Amino acid sequence: MNIPTDLPPLKGFRYTREIIACAVWAYHRLALSTADVEDLLAVRGVIVSREPIRLWVSRFGSHFADCIRRERPRPNDKWHMDEIVITIRGKKHWLWRAIDADGDVLDILVQTPRNAKAAKRFFQRLVSQFGEPRVVITDKLRSYIKPVKTQAPNADHRAHKGLNNAIEVSHRPTRKREKIMGRFKSHRQAQRFLSAHDQINLIFRPRRYQLTATSYRHARNDAFSLWADYTAEMTA
Repeated sequence: MNIPTDLPPLKGFRYTREIIACAVWAYHRLALSTADVEDLLAVRGVIVSREPIRLWVSRFGSHFADCIRRERPRPNDKWHMDEIVITIRGKKHWLWRAIDADGDVLDILVQTPRNAKAAKRFFQRLVSQFGEPRVVITDKLRSYIKPVKTQAPNADHRAHKGLNNAIEVSHRPTRKREKIMGRFKSHRQAQRFLSAHDQINLIFRPRRYQLTATSYRHARNDAFSLWADYTAEMTA
């Protein structure tokens, strides 16, 4: 990614918004550590330490994620839902994730319990954002049954572990990041980071196996163009 310098600077920040945006992009898209991003910028003549990069990712990752959510088209009405365990400070938490039939992440929610109350909270959050789905596919966790029946009575609920392969693949980037980061440090950090990470990957990871090389390059150029627009919208 080129680092242009034609946008006005952010008030109170030493570095330009283009450099900050480039660091946030590299951290999320390339699955790098803050030390890796530091080296990547140093090669381009930008000398910055890891701590500012960490703060940029924390502060502006949500901005880019919100921009992506705002402009993405209405999702497919066939949803896949699943939960995986993540360990935070030695305590087990559950990451609830929902994707549509196209593989695009709808939402994630980090919760401590894995019960009907947690399932209801997550599904209610989805329905309030996207409306009722046509089909809901889950594993055989019985906690999903009542929330789906209550919040989306007309939806076809299919509880079958073998049908949920798509969302199992969607969990892989989380596992990769968890390993690079040496596990998440807090519930809040995990929620904030993964909410941004999934959305940023949404536009920079098109399903390449479904595209020709030319189509993939067009999709990548479109993503960079959107990223430039979102960079221009950054505020201090």
